[in-house]
Amino acid sequence: MNTQPPHIIIEKGVEYHLGTLQGDTIQYDFQKILIYLDHKGKMLFGKNFKIYEEDEVVLYKLCIYFIRDFEACKKLEIDPNKGILLSGPVGCGKTSLMKLLRYVVPHHKPYELIPARNITFTFNNIGYKIIEEYGNSSFYCFDDLGVETTGRHFGKDCNVMGEILLSRYDLFIKTCHPEHSRGVKTHATTNLNAQELEDRYGNRVRSRMRQLFNLIAFDKESVDKRN
Repeated sequence: MNTQPPHIIIEKGVEYHLGTLQGDTIQYDFQKILIYLDHKGKMLFGKNFKIYEEDEVVLYKLCIYFIRDFEACKKLEIDPNKGILLSGPVGCGKTSLMKLLRYVVPHHKPYELIPARNITFTFNNIGYKIIEEYGNSSFYCFDDLGVETTGRHFGKDCNVMGEILLSRYDLFIKTCHPEHSRGVKTHATTNLNAQELEDRYGNRVRSRMRQLFNLIAFDKESVDKRN
């Protein structure tokens, strides 16, 4: 049985205290979370990984969402029961952050990060079964949403990710009741803006995405950190 408090994370023998326990409530400290994220990021992505000061506004929003700070979320109009749609230009760090933030809350149900293009490639091979497979109760983060090609199976075209998002929306609505307040989560990253997403998936899917996701966006002038 793991009795490790969720706000204390041990990495290679080093303890990171992300906050303090007050009664049965964890009071998280954003600066301490940043220290941990910087360390964990170097472990996952190499010594050149760093937390950029200009990204701290985005990181703060992501952190209050993942730690479920209801008061801070309400102030910033973030719904902790929805998923996250993290948007921004190519190379700004969206994928890295969505891989990284999972580790801040080891006591929460993890999500699997999957490139959207890989799902379309799989659809081309096995067909509509892949859409059914993603309509389950697992938590996912669809990476690079919108850059995948149109699916094609036995001569029939399909907007695969659009269909999966509709399925995920239906699942979210079914599970997001008072007794299941957290619902089934879907996250995504994208380089596209709202209009480009609508052009790619259509108005119906775009409407469902508004109900499925909180939009958190990097500045459109954010630098490419891969250089």
